[in-house]
Amino acid sequence: MKALVQSKYGAPEKVLSIREVAKPVPGDNEVLVKVHYSAVNDWDWSMVTGDPKIYRLMLGLRKPRNPIPGMELSGMVEALGPNSSKFNVGDAVYGDSSGHNTFGSYAQYMAVHEEDLSLKPVSMSFPDAASISHASMLAYQALEDVVGMKEGEKVLINGAGGGVGTIGLQLAKLKGAEVTGVDTGQKLKNMEELGFDHILDYKKNDFTREGKQYDIILDAKSTRSPRALNRALSDKGRYVTVGGQTGKFARVFLANILGNKKMNLLALKPNKDLDRINELYEQGKIKPIIDQPFRFEDAPKAVQYFGDARHSGKVLIAINP
Repeated sequence: MKALVQSKYGAPEKVLSIREVAKPVPGDNEVLVKVHYSAVNDWDWSMVTGDPKIYRLMLGLRKPRNPIPGMELSGMVEALGPNSSKFNVGDAVYGDSSGHNTFGSYAQYMAVHEEDLSLKPVSMSFPDAASISHASMLAYQALEDVVGMKEGEKVLINGAGGGVGTIGLQLAKLKGAEVTGVDTGQKLKNMEELGFDHILDYKKNDFTREGKQYDIILDAKSTRSPRALNRALSDKGRYVTVGGQTGKFARVFLANILGNKKMNLLALKPNKDLDRINELYEQGKIKPIIDQPFRFEDAPKAVQYFGDARHSGKVLIAINP
């Protein structure tokens, strides 16, 4: 089979290439999936570039132990491993494989633990399925489980033009929230079309110095210190970050440990609430925003495009479309 293989850490178009590799054999409680689409996420970017360097302690010091990136996929079950009972051959599935620290969805076939997959709703396209599992879980668990979003609150989303931000907007609007989005470039026009109530260009406006306060800040970028963020939170405001700059992320973690209960970090539970997301999707209340599907042969360009933050919504790779 063909797979996108990484030779070392570095710029995607220099270290990634499509090669012939052995088709994986599903192990205990795994299924073999013929991958139709995969998505590009922050973790994939870090895995390819090796930045931040502290991640190399987990990934491999000089090059990643797993040379095929990718963790989010949609496709068809091709074969069952020993003790696998959740699916049948021919089932359409999707999910985030990181729950069992399994990577390799940038390939024509991938062996995935069955608990990391869900049945794809009939009404959900394969591109949508590959776009929704990771971003929707980050947004849903941050807003519902961590900060407990209530009706009619004022919500700010930092990094609003990406996958998490566009799903977060839709979830917030279901509760009648007034939503401010922060991003830059072409994303601003797309955000206006998506229905953000207020839009800030972070290159021109620092939302922590605008004088406005919010009940909830959902942060996909972690670009401000806890002290600055406190200025932008109302008396009962809550902040939650789902990732971003390592240094700022660490300061939020420290602030939380020291007792600042306004500051929260999401410990993602992959795929936990996909049943709820499926319901909302089938009701027409939520839909992933897809920037574009890149051809498999252009996968290195897709990863670089994501890393350059030029995308709106999710970046997809069409592997077996």
